[in-house]
Amino acid sequence: RGAEGSRVGIVMERNGEKLDFIVTRKPIKISTVRSYMTTSPKVDKIGVIRIKSFSGNTVTAVKTELEDVKKKGAKAVVFDLRGNPGGLLPGGVDLASAFLEKDKPVVFVVNKNGVVDAQCTYETGIDLDTPVAIYVNSATASAAEVFTAAMQENGRATVIGEQTFGKGIVQTIKPLTNNNGGIAVTVAKYETPKRNSINKVGITVDIKTSVECPKDDISSCLPEDAFKQPVT
Repeated sequence: RGAEGSRVGIVMERNGEKLDFIVTRKPIKISTVRSYMTTSPKVDKIGVIRIKSFSGNTVTAVKTELEDVKKKGAKAVVFDLRGNPGGLLPGGVDLASAFLEKDKPVVFVVNKNGVVDAQCTYETGIDLDTPVAIYVNSATASAAEVFTAAMQENGRATVIGEQTFGKGIVQTIKPLTNNNGGIAVTVAKYETPKRNSINKVGITVDIKTSVECPKDDISSCLPEDAFKQPVT
């Protein structure tokens, strides 16, 4: 730990030999969003955007990647959410909002007293026309499921892959006494735009397909009818 730009000496041992290094402290940026181009039997140029987890910066990163794949000629987009455990709920809500019209329901958060927080889109998103598919597996959970359900139930995307994990609850950690850890307490649950609970159930895909494709090339796992809108 230390101020950015400051230098620190590090001693390492490699194969029995001690090595000295001087390094400069800089922020570590971990990218959770990346993209690449691929094809399918019916679409010659598809942009694949892989999201590892959701954060407050996810929608900004996705917009950048979306612009990039469109510049490369993408006619359709696949969001690869396999293994995405979720992250921050607003990240999933904001990303869905970027692809939906104004006043569309995204998620309902119901607390333990039954009070409902209906979260809807406040304005029309940046992209209502590009055909979208969402690729999920049994490890796709939480905020990733919120995004997937919002896109699916609003008719904006086709969901492919396999049934998702099914984590539709909001939890907080209550600390135990004497620093003996903590206990997770459920304080609310998520419901989809059509008021379905996904907790311990997951999201049923529109098209079942293999989820074993490499993370850097999903072309062989894309079904021919993966996209709702016609690709032109």
